[in-house]
Amino acid sequence: MSECQYYEFQALDRPLSREEQEQLRAISTRARITATSFTNAYNWGDLSGNPRRMVERCFDAHLYVTNWGTHRLMLRLPRQTLTLPMVKPYCLDHHVDAWATRTHLLLDFTSEDEGGDWVEGADDSLAALIGVRDELSTGDQRPLYLAWLSALAAWELEDDKEDEYQSWPEPPVPAGLGELTASQRALADFLRVDADLLAAAAQASPSAPKEQARPTKKELAPLIAAVPEKEKDTLLLRLVLGPEPQLRTELLHRLRGTTAPAAVAGLRSAAHLLDAAHALRTERRRRAEHERAADRTQHLTALAREAESAWQRIETHIATKKTAAYDQAVTLLAELRDAYAHTGRDTDFHQRLTRLREDYQHRPGLIHRLDRHSLR
Repeated sequence: MSECQYYEFQALDRPLSREEQEQLRAISTRARITATSFTNAYNWGDLSGNPRRMVERCFDAHLYVTNWGTHRLMLRLPRQTLTLPMVKPYCLDHHVDAWATRTHLLLDFTSEDEGGDWVEGADDSLAALIGVRDELSTGDQRPLYLAWLSALAAWELEDDKEDEYQSWPEPPVPAGLGELTASQRALADFLRVDADLLAAAAQASPSAPKEQARPTKKELAPLIAAVPEKEKDTLLLRLVLGPEPQLRTELLHRLRGTTAPAAVAGLRSAAHLLDAAHALRTERRRRAEHERAADRTQHLTALAREAESAWQRIETHIATKKTAAYDQAVTLLAELRDAYAHTGRDTDFHQRLTRLREDYQHRPGLIHRLDRHSLR
């Protein structure tokens, strides 16, 4: 099986210059390059450039998917929208990394699963994930926490890490972990966040605040008037020198106060969360097993009530003398056996089965199937 890799880069805050596009063309002659994107798929070769350097210099988002189970998302945000000290508590080994350049903060989220499947429609994945960049820029830390949970689950599988995660502290817990946005749900899926681990984490997460209505001129006018003149001059200068796509969002939050879900101090250890997830998983499986048993009991009870009709269907299947019909007859007989046993009528079933075997003893195909399913 050949190796499959998909690379996608997106420039969101400003288009690429002609010179930058020519530099990218030197990295790959086959890639599709536009003023806002770089995409390429490889079946035998690989990208000659360094994705981190490409994001640092040109792009605001990068997606990487392989058929050996690697899922990677990199994001670049202006430094004024998110700080490195805010992000560092969520970093864990190579799975969640962050660093800063002079102008930007960069995030690198990676999930590895050798048994994972290729992402069908990988070229649409970044579009579903890109919304988390805007959410991060407004102070929403839920994407960071989701990436940390993904890393924690991977960390648990490494035998030499057990002593570390017994005492490793939980990072700040954002509000709204139980109410993820569409982009955050896509991120959780992409990073393979364990549903039970997320549910355990959400137990300590406050509810997300309600979204504020679209600001009106009447609301904003007095707020703008109250901004100090020196700060207004700085904002106007930034606007003129632009482009800063996040400037409007930053100003709105400056005027109205942040609406991003607040984070509370993480009080649990990594081991506590993993144990809580295990307890939830065990209970969920117990409930599912109980429900399956209840459904099975209901099915067998109903089948026992309609036993005569079932015997008639069995005779009809056998009468066709077709192998597929024999299989259907034997499957129904096995179900009838369980139904009779469920209602305490095993003897009745075996008497009917004995007569059936005698009636069709010259049908070797049927008898073979009965024997194979222990219907004697």
